[in-house]
Amino acid sequence: MPMPSAAPRSARVYADWAASYDAGFAAEMDYRLPAYVAAAFLAAGGRGPVLDVGAGTGLCAEALRAQGFAGEIDGVDLSAEMLARARAKGLYRALHHADVTRPLPWTGRYEGLVSSGTFTHGHVGPEALGPLLAVLAPGALLAVSVNLGVWERMGFDAALATWAGRLTLRQTLDVPIYGAAAQALDPAHAEDRARIVMAVAG
Repeated sequence: MPMPSAAPRSARVYADWAASYDAGFAAEMDYRLPAYVAAAFLAAGGRGPVLDVGAGTGLCAEALRAQGFAGEIDGVDLSAEMLARARAKGLYRALHHADVTRPLPWTGRYEGLVSSGTFTHGHVGPEALGPLLAVLAPGALLAVSVNLGVWERMGFDAALATWAGRLTLRQTLDVPIYGAAAQALDPAHAEDRARIVMAVAG
């Protein structure tokens, strides 16, 4: 059974957080996950157009650009306030305000998909795989981070097996989510890790 959407709660949280997200949370916690996701995608030969899932304020797109990616990037997020911050950075071809656990309200055939920090506690679960696969071209490369604390509990391991006909796992990489600065600010989560799933759409 699909997990109920956490959309309303997440939208409220991120609406309040949007203005301080980059300079507060991301900088103070030394948030490294977007850079790891971008590096994994590019190292595997990722190309555009790319869909950035849970784009937020654009941190993963920033990391892609900083690492030399010049292709087209579209973003999708539940928070209009976060997307407004991302839009101001001029990183994206298009930004979409949508719930990725439901059929997406536009058509597209993306050659790549990245997601950093979206599949985690209290957020999006594997029920988003169906709507996301629907907008990917055959052979599209995915680089998606999943917080290891929810990997089994939210059923990501089982979901990958279920979607074996339409999603071929290439490799997984376990990485730290934060750098050393997080230890002083939030020691309870400073050692959190994520699994970057590298897969190809069928």
